[in-house]
Amino acid sequence: METHFFKNLPARYRIAYRHYYTGQNLGSVRVGSAIFFVLNAVIRLFYFIFPLSLTRAENFPEFSITNWICLAASAVFYMFSIIFIEQFNKIKKATAIMAFFVLIFSLFIIACGMFSSFIATGSPRNTLTLYLIALSLVSLLFVFEYYETLVIMITGELLFSFLLVYNRTDSTEMIYNQLLSLILFFGFYLVSRYFYSFKANYYTQVLEIKEKNTAIERASEFKSQLLGTVAHDLRNPIAAVESIAMLMEMDNINAETKDNLQMIKASCTKARSIIEELLESARNENTTLFTTEKVELNNLLTDLVEDWKVRQNNASLEFISGVYPLYAKVNPEKFHRVIDNLIGNALKFSRKNSNVRIFLHKKDDRIIIEVKDQGIGIPANKLPIIFEPFTKAGRTGLNGEQSTGLGLSIVKQIIEKHNGKIEVESEEGKGST
Repeated sequence: METHFFKNLPARYRIAYRHYYTGQNLGSVRVGSAIFFVLNAVIRLFYFIFPLSLTRAENFPEFSITNWICLAASAVFYMFSIIFIEQFNKIKKATAIMAFFVLIFSLFIIACGMFSSFIATGSPRNTLTLYLIALSLVSLLFVFEYYETLVIMITGELLFSFLLVYNRTDSTEMIYNQLLSLILFFGFYLVSRYFYSFKANYYTQVLEIKEKNTAIERASEFKSQLLGTVAHDLRNPIAAVESIAMLMEMDNINAETKDNLQMIKASCTKARSIIEELLESARNENTTLFTTEKVELNNLLTDLVEDWKVRQNNASLEFISGVYPLYAKVNPEKFHRVIDNLIGNALKFSRKNSNVRIFLHKKDDRIIIEVKDQGIGIPANKLPIIFEPFTKAGRTGLNGEQSTGLGLSIVKQIIEKHNGKIEVESEEGKGST
């Protein structure tokens, strides 16, 4: 932790930090003055309940006067703290009068502790408890710049010296008391500056984290916009290449040229698939509007399974439901994409005629959908990263299907937008869920 015993914060943080801690200081004055008023009111109440026991106490006249002064002053400080807090909430800035007000209240608390020590006995070094409590409270509750702390120390020490002279303390006792007071103020300075440093480091770290988060958000937004723009603009030239290849196929061409055209068309199809994945990823990251509607999941999943059976004649798909009907609020288009992707992955890594099962059931207030295959499984070292975009977790399918590295990351984005969670279980050679 960087300490600031005799220096201020760097210029880039100094003003903002002063605004920040001034608001907290004013709040501390409000709470402190209210508590101080209640304590003195309780003491005054005891005077009315037990007048004889208190009036016979040593130095009662001074104690009574001090009590009235504390009652009146704490009430005034409380009222002014309310005014300054309202002003601060409006302008969101610290002013010199606010700082001076907090400084005066701190000196008031220290003076009260000091007076209590003098009232209790002629030699305050024998009764320093209240004086020490006052200094400790001020050092812990309020944040001051180092020069403000020095002003409190000098003013407090001058007041202490005046009270010693006023109390006609002998020279030896005066030296002892002055030394003790200096030690207490030195400790007060160290504690005050330590807490200033602690709070300042916390504040600067929070600001730096906010700045970095803002930079990351801007970079992510720019990346998504760039990704979407590039992917969108690539579709037209790829479509043109594919159209030219299809036109060339209509001519009389030899077998080698035909194979080359087939390769061009396959590459265009693959490129178009990658572009769609990129656009979907960019849309999922940028969109803030996500609409859902009530959907019966059994019907949705049944239709999906039937579509896949039509698409792949050899697909061995089975849908098993544990509850019917089962409704959920989903985005049909995007949720369709999630299940479609998961079934496609399951078939891509499953051997011919092996079963892929889709299970639907409910546990407590959660709906669980499982896509379970008996394929080649996922290596254990790739399990933690399969939902991250563009990782090395992407693999070629058993029939040569290429991976864009985006499918499962898009699935995760969509599921999380539904306030859901996606997990994977897999064992190599036995399949995945």
